[in-house]
Amino acid sequence: MLLLPFRYRLSLLALLGSTFLMGFQGEPTPFNRLRSGLEYRIYRRENGRYVLRPALPPTGDPAYSTRVGRILSLHLEFRTATDSVLMHSRRQGGGQPVRVPLDTLRRQQGGSVEEALSLLQPGDSGVFRLNVDTVFAKSFRQPVPPFIRRAGPTLTVLAKAEKVQTEAEALQEVQQQAQLAQEQAKKQAAQQALKDDARIQAYLKQNKLKALKTPGGVYYVVTKASTGLKPKKGQTVSVLYKGLLLNGKVFDSSERNGNQPIEFALGTGQVIPGWDQGIAALNKGSKAILLIPSGLAYGPRGAGADIPPNAVLRFNVELVGVK
Repeated sequence: MLLLPFRYRLSLLALLGSTFLMGFQGEPTPFNRLRSGLEYRIYRRENGRYVLRPALPPTGDPAYSTRVGRILSLHLEFRTATDSVLMHSRRQGGGQPVRVPLDTLRRQQGGSVEEALSLLQPGDSGVFRLNVDTVFAKSFRQPVPPFIRRAGPTLTVLAKAEKVQTEAEALQEVQQQAQLAQEQAKKQAAQQALKDDARIQAYLKQNKLKALKTPGGVYYVVTKASTGLKPKKGQTVSVLYKGLLLNGKVFDSSERNGNQPIEFALGTGQVIPGWDQGIAALNKGSKAILLIPSGLAYGPRGAGADIPPNAVLRFNVELVGVK
């Protein structure tokens, strides 16, 4: 995650998640309490089990000043008083930790999330029980959402601290993780492209279609030839279309929109890359079948309920106009 102020990174309006698997969950040990009213239990893993750390002074961790100005890397979970999960950083952040700047504000933030996290040292796991009104007033600067208030007067925060770093160290780690993620995404995209190509080839063979291929990887079958001019980048084209999955399911069409053609400026990113490539290969007045690999369509995320992840798409198109 980016190095942003803590309150901007957490979304308490996220969908309810599942349980946060921490070895100390369900521990009946009473909470310790700071002078501010913050209730806490802090554990450290020793010999394969979580051991409760001794209570801190009522004013907090006296060693906190040694961490001021650094970045705390940790995983977080927020729960309502009725134990509903509001935020789960491991699942919502792709497994990446939250990074929280440690500063002197925690002394003015009694009973806040910031004060709770200031008690943690690397390797600690903590359970914190906070007053919901205090948290939203001091940490999130907003009113308590009604569904959270209805759940009860407290908010529980579970945290697992990984490391404390300088800002430069944290930034370098974020950049390294981003680079690794990009490399992994490229590798997965290349593997998916080979799978998509094999699926298209099999589809062409099964349906006895002979196709041409654009330099970028879109297959197209001209079903009605035309002597019209091919459109150029930047020109506005008008296209009638029907979009299908390879199993024949229709997910969109001009017919659903009053049989009106879609208009867009070619090659400017207003449509999926497969359309920019496929339409550019056609003559005005021609009809064709476009077979578009997922990497040139909606990729691993898919689109809505009708287009699943990594879907190869078929479009029956007619290039009716070029302006």
